[in-house]
Amino acid sequence: MPTYSYTAINNNGSKKKGILSATSEREARKFIKDLQLTPINVSLLKNKSSFRTKIKNKDIVLMTRQLATLLEANTSIVDALKITADQLNNKDLINIILNLREDVVQGKRLGQSMKKYPDVFNNTYSSLVTAGDSSGNLDVIFDKLADYLEESASIRQKVISALTYPIILIGFSIIVIFALLTFVLPQVISQFVKAGAELPLITELLIGLSNNIFIIIISMLLLVSVTVFAYRRYTSDIDNLIHSHKKFLTLPLIGNFILISEIERFSSTMALIMESGTNLDIAIEESSKVFNNKYLHHIVMNAKKDVVEGKDFIFSLNRSGIFPSIFIQLISSGYKSGNLVKMFHKSSDFLRNEIDSKRSIFLSLIEPLVIIFMGGFIMLIVLAILIPIMQMNTLSLG
Repeated sequence: MPTYSYTAINNNGSKKKGILSATSEREARKFIKDLQLTPINVSLLKNKSSFRTKIKNKDIVLMTRQLATLLEANTSIVDALKITADQLNNKDLINIILNLREDVVQGKRLGQSMKKYPDVFNNTYSSLVTAGDSSGNLDVIFDKLADYLEESASIRQKVISALTYPIILIGFSIIVIFALLTFVLPQVISQFVKAGAELPLITELLIGLSNNIFIIIISMLLLVSVTVFAYRRYTSDIDNLIHSHKKFLTLPLIGNFILISEIERFSSTMALIMESGTNLDIAIEESSKVFNNKYLHHIVMNAKKDVVEGKDFIFSLNRSGIFPSIFIQLISSGYKSGNLVKMFHKSSDFLRNEIDSKRSIFLSLIEPLVIIFMGGFIMLIVLAILIPIMQMNTLSLG
C-alpha cells in the first residue's frame, strides 16, 4: 500500500506532520480528516526499498531501547512509537516508525507491519514482536530485544576495535615494502650494475620481484577474481553450497572459530525466542535464519522436522558430529528437564567466553607475526643492498 506524508492543522491551529498508508491521496486525506485534522499538503513518499542502506544498526538499538523503556512505563504502543520517532535523528527510521504507528492506529499488528521492512527489521525481530504482541508482553520483548541487540553491537565493536591496530600495521607494512621494492631498491642496485659489480642471488631475486611487481599484483587480482567467480558458480547449486560450507568448518583454527560463533548466535536467539512463549519448532525455524553457514542451517532444519514428528531433535544434532559436546550435553539436559531456555542461555554464555578467549589469542598473535614478516622482508632488502657493497669493498681492497 502506498505511503503518504502529510502536513495538517488541528483545531488549535497548530501544524502537525505525519505518515500514513492509503490506497490513494483521496483516501489519505479522508484518514487525516478522521483524525480531526485539516490537511494542507499530502504527498506520496518514496519507495520503502530506499531505506535499505540508510539505517544503521545503532539506530535500531536506540529505537528498541526507547520503546522498551516507554512500554515499561505503561505508555501505549501508539504513543510510544510517536515519542520514539520524535526523539530520533535518522529521518528514514522516523518515517518508518510513523508509518508503523499509522498501521497500528488502523488496527494492524505491529510485528506484521514490521515485515514490510525486511532490510530494517529481520525475521527474528519481527517474529518476536509478533509473539509479544499476541501474548501482551511487548514491553518484555522489546526489553530483551534491546539487551540482545546491545550485546551484539558491543561484541561487534570490540572486534572492530581489536582489529584496527593490526589492520593499520599490515597496511603500513605493505606500503613500506612496496615503496622499498619499487623506488629504493632499483635506484641503489642500478649504481652497482653501472660499476660492473656481480649481483648475488638474493639481490637478483628481489630485483626480479621489483621489475615484475605490477604484473604480479595484476595476476593475483585476476586469480582472486577467477576464484570468486568459480566459487559463486559452483555454489549456485544448494547442495554444493552446503558441501562447501561444511568444508569451511574443517579449516584449521578458522573453522572452529566460525563454528563456535555461529552456534553462540543460534543459542542466544533460541533463548530469546523461546522466552517469548514461541513453540520449539517455530523457535528452531526462526533461529536457524541467523546461521550464515548453510550446512549448520541444513542440520538444524532437519532437527526441526524431528520436533514436528515428535522425535528427539537432539539426536539429529548429535548425529552430525559437528556440534561441540558441551552444547549437546547442555541442550540435551535442558530438553529432558524442561529447562531449554535456561540451557540455551548457559550454552550462549559458555560459547561467548570461549569466543572471547580465542579472539584474544588470535589478535595477540597477529601483531608479532606482522612485525616479524615486515622485519624479515626489510632485512632481505637490506642484505640485497649490503652484500654487493661488501663485495665491491673486498674487490677494491684486494
